[in-house]
Amino acid sequence: MSKLSKEIIEVTSSRVACDGGVGGHPRVWLQIPDDQGWVECPYCDCKYVLKNNAKKGA
Repeated sequence: MSKLSKEIIEVTSSRVACDGGVGGHPRVWLQIPDDQGWVECPYCDCKYVLKNNAKKGA
């Protein structure tokens, strides 16, 4: 069985909300670490990546 590919979303803020889309999961707020530049949702494994020109800590 193959694993589904994770969705990667570029964002402009280091604080993002994820709800898994329609019928997904409870809304969670995630913080992108400054030294890492990305964070994964613990429910759906969606990966949020901070755009290169985005302000860190915003």
